[in-house]
Amino acid sequence: MWVNLCKELTLQKADELIARYPQLHICRDSLLQAIKAMCQCYKVGGKVIVCGNGGSASDAEHIVGELMKGFIKKRPLNEEPYKKMQTVCPEEADYLYKNLQSPLPAISLMNAVALNSAFANDQAPDLAMAQQLLGLGQPADILIGISTSGNSSNVIYALQMARTLGIKTIGLIGGRQCKMQD
Repeated sequence: MWVNLCKELTLQKADELIARYPQLHICRDSLLQAIKAMCQCYKVGGKVIVCGNGGSASDAEHIVGELMKGFIKKRPLNEEPYKKMQTVCPEEADYLYKNLQSPLPAISLMNAVALNSAFANDQAPDLAMAQQLLGLGQPADILIGISTSGNSSNVIYALQMARTLGIKTIGLIGGRQCKMQD
């Protein structure tokens, strides 16, 4: 039920966003497909995995930050974790319950600095994100690849690995023909 309500509210917000920024109308169908896919991902217990390089790496981190906590509205915890907190850490339970929020599980492939640098040094730098996806990705997940040019080989390899693993993909690209559209 929560996911269906979330989906309805999110689709409504998408329409409001498109009304405010009419230039988004050109990608309305793609945007709505992405929202529906992400809601389905969360409904079946998946997570969103995000990657990008350069400025897009910062965008990946930002997206994860918004998913892992409330974005427009706070997402309070339900009573079940609170009851467990009261047993495990009774003195801190109220503080934890009051301040933690229900996350939408998300991972940025950009934050694994040690793995990324080690893989880049020992193997192939452009495959570090694909390697992480190979270890972390599950078919219920979604990979969002971000590339302004749409031609970043490391993002493309991660998207190819996602498809190999049966993971749905979403590409955020600039407004021109690019390899990520293949």
